[in-house]
Amino acid sequence: MQSAVATPLPTPATGEEQGEKHGRLFHVILLDDDEHTYDYVVEMLQKLFFLSLDVAFQHAVEVDTTGRTVVITCERPQAEFARDQIHAYGADPRMPKSKGSMSAVLVPAGNTAAQ
Repeated sequence: MQSAVATPLPTPATGEEQGEKHGRLFHVILLDDDEHTYDYVVEMLQKLFFLSLDVAFQHAVEVDTTGRTVVITCERPQAEFARDQIHAYGADPRMPKSKGSMSAVLVPAGNTAAQ
């Protein structure tokens, strides 16, 4: 009986050698307002972006103290989806004056000004 020996097939190259190019990256920036509590921000970031309690709280502090925080950096389609999820999250039930979701904007990575 002959035994068959499998010869490994060459694997294709990865990355730019194969012509794969990534799209431009965008920051999703959460903007501060006075209509949402820290609890709301932490809860939203944990639910939408699966952040730990500590990381979500750090973002809440940053958005409160600086007026903004970069929540995620990714390619445009994912960034638009993330921004839209923030905009759809709804009002903060803990604050009667909260009329809707928080605001978020997209900014090309490397650019620090909100657009």
